[in-house]
Order: sequence, then structure tokens, then C-alpha cells
Amino acid sequence: MYSQVMDVIQENKSYFVKKWMEIVKEEADEKIVDVVSDQIFTKTSNEFVDLIVSNLVNSVNFDSKLEDFALKIVKLGWPLTFVTTGLKTFERVVYDHLKRSNTITKDNYEDFVQYFDQWLTPMNNQVITAYTESWEKTVSLQKIALQELSAPLIPVFEKISVMPLVGTIDTERARQIMENLLSGVVKHRAEVVLIDITGVPVVDTMVAHHIIQAAEAVRLVGAKCMLVGIRPEIAQTIVNLGINLNQFSTNSTLRKGIEQALEMTNRKIVKKEGIE
Repeated sequence: MYSQVMDVIQENKSYFVKKWMEIVKEEADEKIVDVVSDQIFTKTSNEFVDLIVSNLVNSVNFDSKLEDFALKIVKLGWPLTFVTTGLKTFERVVYDHLKRSNTITKDNYEDFVQYFDQWLTPMNNQVITAYTESWEKTVSLQKIALQELSAPLIPVFEKISVMPLVGTIDTERARQIMENLLSGVVKHRAEVVLIDITGVPVVDTMVAHHIIQAAEAVRLVGAKCMLVGIRPEIAQTIVNLGINLNQFSTNSTLRKGIEQALEMTNRKIVKKEGIE
């Protein structure tokens, strides 16, 4: 039975891949298939079938291949349900072919069902495990990268630094902002720090509380804090919530904030004669 299945898969691999792709494209969410080109989808589909076959022949490199494949499909954005359903689809394609060719008959039907279960059920579990581990690893690396890029303190002039904030601010990110802010103020010897919230979609009581805490921490290390990028809707929200931002300066744009920061450090922008 083992040799029969192996021979059929090896002889009809191209057909199985093509049939598998047709069914998957028909049944899967269009968004999943559309995120990659036809060339990449075809290549990945062939790799998927090769992986299944290597499991069938008990390849010594199967675990390594599975790990590499799982990492690849995570990066492609294929969800786990798509992969496990794809495994079932391949089983169906092979089974239907064996049945049409009379390899599977009434007499050996139960044996083949048991064989397919012994072959693909453990692999399904291995795929789930490998995918989950690759997903967790990818998310962890992305989180580390995001933390490294999140809320940098950028020196723009001597004694003046800017911290642009983008996205939602939660408690963990607020802690990271505070650490970057304080270490940056000391490192760059900043006297004025501009916190730019242009890219923050919502400023609620919690976000405002984190910003106020950051401003107070900056003051304690001997620098002044300015909040810039306050859009009209954000200003209205702050007023409606009764949030008190009187302890530091505010400006609607980063440009105006830098001009004020220069004045606070006894400098100003002047227009040079002869230059438009």
C-alpha cells in the first residue's frame, strides 16, 4: 500500500499540484491568494507538496524542511487554517485519484482510510506546532524591532530634541517612551524637548496622563517639555475631558514648536538678505 501511494504521487505530482491549486484558489478567501503573485503561489504550492511527500518517505530532513516552510508561509501572511485546510485538500485530491484509478476498492477501502489517517494526521499536528512556533518567533522579532524604532529622541539643534510619536500609546509603550525620553535628554544634553503627537490618532485621559508624566520626568532632569502637533479635534478632546496641560508649552505644529524652542534657548530663525 505504501509503495502504491508513493508511486502514484511521484508519477502524478504535476497533476496533483495543479488540481490542489485550483481547489484552494476556488475555496480560499481571495485576500489570502491575492497577497502573493501567481509565480510565488505556484512555487510555494510545489514546496508544500514536496513537504508532504518527504513526510511520506520519512525524510531525515523533514523537521528542518517543515520549520523553513512554516516560517515562509507566516511571512507570506497565510493563516494556519489555510494551511491545515490545504493539507486536507491534498489528501482529498490524492484519494479521489486513487479511487478513480480503482487503486482504492470496496475491499481495501478501510485499509486506505486508516493509512491516510496514520500518514496525514501526525503531519497536521506537526504543521500546527511548526506554524505556531514560527508565528510566535516572528511576532517576537517584530515586537523587538518595533520597540527599537519606537519613540526615538532626535536631536534637531543643539540643546533641542524632538520625539515623534506615531500610533496608539498603551502602558508598555508609555514605559518605553519614558525610558527613551530620559536617556535621550541626558545623552543629547537637551534643554528643550518637543513631543510631537501629530501621528497619535487618539488622545484620551490615559494617553494625556502618560504625556504629563513624561513632561514631569523631563523637568526633573533639568529640561523643558513642549507638546506639538495638536490638531483641532485633539484640542477639543483635551478640553472636553478637562485635561490640564498647563505645566508645559503647546503648539499646533512642529515648525512653530521649533521656532519657540529656539527662542527659549536664546536663538531665532532669521532670513538672510538676498535669499528668497
